[in-house]
Amino acid sequence: MALIDIESYAARSRALDLRGIAWDDVPRHPLTPEVLRTLRYMQDIETHTIVYLRTLLSTRAMDDPDVATFLACWFYEETFHGRALARFLDAAGEPVTPRPRSRLTFPQWAEARATAVVARAWRDFVGVHMTWGAINELTTLVGYQRLAARADHPVLTELLARIVRDEAKHFAFYYRQAARWLARPGAARVARFLVDHFWAPVGSGVQPAAETRFLARYLMSDADGVEAARRVDETIRKLPGFANVQLLEAWTARALEAA
Repeated sequence: MALIDIESYAARSRALDLRGIAWDDVPRHPLTPEVLRTLRYMQDIETHTIVYLRTLLSTRAMDDPDVATFLACWFYEETFHGRALARFLDAAGEPVTPRPRSRLTFPQWAEARATAVVARAWRDFVGVHMTWGAINELTTLVGYQRLAARADHPVLTELLARIVRDEAKHFAFYYRQAARWLARPGAARVARFLVDHFWAPVGSGVQPAAETRFLARYLMSDADGVEAARRVDETIRKLPGFANVQLLEAWTARALEAA
């Protein structure tokens, strides 16, 4: 699997293209409370990217020049996803109130410290981060696709399609890097242990558990959602050491049982 040419990627990195988005048409099409609730969740998590980056800046991920360059582009592009979703919500009459990001909750602080410890102790930590990133980018991408299908709002569909194109590029980088790092001796075994025991969908620990359960119920509980979750898991199972991993499909089933 060929790696992405990071120089070409960086040269093409730019803010989300919003030309032609019909913002004035947003209130002309109905948005259900469920769609708005999902959008608020997604906008908050996109805006939270700066906190994830803060954690990564203190790890071995920054020692790999390709990864460091990619993360700079990733943060820049993700920032504009959050801004675009905030603009959509504002156009819908649901303005976003920014919340402080400088103070971490105890679970967030504990996760950051644990990440730093693992990164220092294990030279192949980047493999975990690339795998984790691949899973999260793919689940985010699928979540946006599911929201577009559920909302059936022409402006939102176009906006999410543009965001999805960015997320697909991010996923491709993470996935190819994960395949490279997981091929190193012992890397897949440790990465698999950490994913099996600690992975949860993007936003877990940032948003209340009730909100992640709501997303599971709203986006993933019908036949199309179940199939989408299955495709996510099947894609990640192609990575070294992850042949039988249980991810989004199993998590969704547990979330629905708890709802």
